[in-house]
Amino acid sequence: MAAEARRIDLAPGLSVAAIGQGTWHMGERSARREAEVAALRLGLDLGLDLIDTAEMYGEGGAEEVVGEAIAGRRDRVVLVSKVYPHNATRQGTVAACERSLRRLGTDRIDVYLLHWRGAVPLAETIEAMERLIEAGKIRHYGASNFDAADMADWVAAGGRAATNQVLYNLGRRGVEWDLLPWCRERSISVMAYSPVEQGDLADHKVLAGLAAELGVSAAALALAWTLRLGNVTAIPKAVQPAHIRENRAALDLVLQPAVLAALDRAFPAPKGPEPLAML
Repeated sequence: MAAEARRIDLAPGLSVAAIGQGTWHMGERSARREAEVAALRLGLDLGLDLIDTAEMYGEGGAEEVVGEAIAGRRDRVVLVSKVYPHNATRQGTVAACERSLRRLGTDRIDVYLLHWRGAVPLAETIEAMERLIEAGKIRHYGASNFDAADMADWVAAGGRAATNQVLYNLGRRGVEWDLLPWCRERSISVMAYSPVEQGDLADHKVLAGLAAELGVSAAALALAWTLRLGNVTAIPKAVQPAHIRENRAALDLVLQPAVLAALDRAFPAPKGPEPLAML
């Protein structure tokens, strides 16, 4: 077993390793299933105990992969899943959650998110989420792909906000202008998806050069950067064992001011409000 990973509170009373495991594009091809299951299990063995998935990923296929990976070790895993906006009605949310639970092979989801804001009134989705908490089907709930105005509407509608999962990485810093401060002021964690821009950031010359000086991979440096604010978790998706070990290594990186300043020069912070980026 790996040494204890750096941890944060994803939700009140719910501690997780600051780097978790994403599953976008898993469960789409049966030929890759064995490798995907093995990857998630390796991550868990290394202390990456947060697994993020969604009913959208592989139309339930990713949840089935996760279910196989966590069999026999459910109590060591923090599970996050998400409901489609078009399913997020009073009855539809409950039905979607039940389907996810069956695919995951568990009786509870730790954090259940609305995947993005759709046409269903937020109050209706929130009512369903509260019913799921009362029934013990979920422990916490929150949102995904919500900007600051959406989050304000969510809270105004009576919703709890365990976390907000958004696109955030060195090249996508728009949320730093308003959303991250809004969440920090309210002790709401942020989950960063695509924290290495699906691998593209690893080819950036400045990032790669700094990483080489530090003796780490560019991906590990990019991941460590996302953690610098203290209330952000990153959920990279990886299948190759070497990449999973790089992700774990990022938890041990403490970035000095000179490195952070160099990254700021190469990837400038926003100078004003920007529309929420999504993939």
